[in-house]
Amino acid sequence: MLKEFKEFAMRGNVIDLAIGVIIGAAFGKIVTSLVNDVIMPPIGLLLGSVDFSNLFVNLHGDYATVAAAEAAGAPIVKYGIFINNVIDFLIVAFVIFLMVRAINKLKKKQDAAPPPPPTTTEKLLTEIRDHLKAR
Repeated sequence: MLKEFKEFAMRGNVIDLAIGVIIGAAFGKIVTSLVNDVIMPPIGLLLGSVDFSNLFVNLHGDYATVAAAEAAGAPIVKYGIFINNVIDFLIVAFVIFLMVRAINKLKKKQDAAPPPPPTTTEKLLTEIRDHLKAR
């Protein structure tokens, strides 16, 4: 059983998947930082100094910040953080779309490449087939 597991774990697909998950997690952190630290501050400034990470709806009580509401254990709807997560998702989805598009273009180029010339054996077999058909 241990030998079978080792063979399974060492297959190329499993290793490729593991590498993809690790790189994807790191890419997700980069995108989250891009959205939270680079994109949203200027958008918030343009909208009148709005801090999206602190946009919320009080469901009970009156709190000035998300941290204060969470510290009091009050139920709140954090729609600003949701907006940040939606933008994260859109950026990641767009990058994946661009990657898939590039891969598909490469596949089309490979498919469009002419087949290699026939080998001597293939030529002889073709001649034999043609000769037998002529009979």
